[in-house]
Amino acid sequence: MATTTQIPLSQPDITQREIDAVVATLRTPHLSLGPRLPEFEQRIAAYVGTRHAVALSSGTCALHLCVRALEIGAGDEVITTPFSFVASANCALFERATPVFVDIDPVTLNLDVTRIAAAITPRTKAILPVHVFGLPADMAAILRLARAHGLAVIEDACEALGARIDGVCAGGLGDCGTFGFYPNKQMTTGEGGMLVTNRDDIARLALSMRNQGRDDGMGWLSHARLGYNYRLSDINCALGIAQLERIDEMLAARAQVAAWYDEALAVQAPMMVRPAAPPAGMTRSWFVYVVQLPMGYVEAQRNALITQLRGQGIGCNQYFPCIHLQPLYRDELGYGPGMFPVTESVSARSIALPFYNRLPRADVQQVVAALTAWLKQHAPAEQHG
Repeated sequence: MATTTQIPLSQPDITQREIDAVVATLRTPHLSLGPRLPEFEQRIAAYVGTRHAVALSSGTCALHLCVRALEIGAGDEVITTPFSFVASANCALFERATPVFVDIDPVTLNLDVTRIAAAITPRTKAILPVHVFGLPADMAAILRLARAHGLAVIEDACEALGARIDGVCAGGLGDCGTFGFYPNKQMTTGEGGMLVTNRDDIARLALSMRNQGRDDGMGWLSHARLGYNYRLSDINCALGIAQLERIDEMLAARAQVAAWYDEALAVQAPMMVRPAAPPAGMTRSWFVYVVQLPMGYVEAQRNALITQLRGQGIGCNQYFPCIHLQPLYRDELGYGPGMFPVTESVSARSIALPFYNRLPRADVQQVVAALTAWLKQHAPAEQHG
């Protein structure tokens, strides 16, 4: 008999405010392309500090339209990280461009900026940093490199709404940025995403492409360019508006849960690698709480730990599997083991623990106790034999 999960890996934070907002929209004739859509976009743009925001049906769609709007296509290269959700690399493949991976910094888990210059070729068109787990990447260094080589910068901030760099919101520093609103994110629209930019040309193209290639003022059956049905409904936008009104409260709740984990792990399992503290001038927006087994443990042991925790009703998962070792990237692009050793080492030892706004402190303590008990029974692989 399967074990019932008693402590889920993630859970959205929905209150009566969100329910009322969605119900109010359902009672109008405007379920799509209605007034909630531009209202949500304007509120996100104001929050991030950009001129434009374009609501879309997912963060993946937002990444795709960034690539298309920047006219990145066949033969072009986009430098990005192999330690992320696969969409941050797939968005280049959608347009027959090539994702070029650069290994990560072992502390921040973001792109190692000291390795980017060596990856730039005459075919490079953009750098796509990911603010992994809500910790901002070194945007100052990335933007300097991009300006020196005439490259665009696409910020994947899908995990980082509310993160800041010297007071500026992550996602608002490059040519364009993206956010995701899946239910495990800092705020949710159920499914949904957002493209933000200060460039009028990118915003204009994104608005057209999300709506089947229609330009503003064109008829419903007129299409100026290749487009997609990437629209976000007013129902989703109503939910997003209500969530955004509570964003500071929700970010603070997530930071509190992270602090409880930090405190418990520091005492009970100090050998575990906890999430890095932000560098000076940066503020993390907590997306997930991911720890690493110490060096010496191997992937099979990490997987055994996940199995044991799940058997105790504790939701957890590996986070992230290496993109370059996914079957598509191995079979089609020729990537393989050993090419990005820092990413591979971190990925093999990482585990995402239960993490969401309303996670009780007692549940955090239960998770850490179970993790600590496993560590006491299992030595690193290098100590066996």
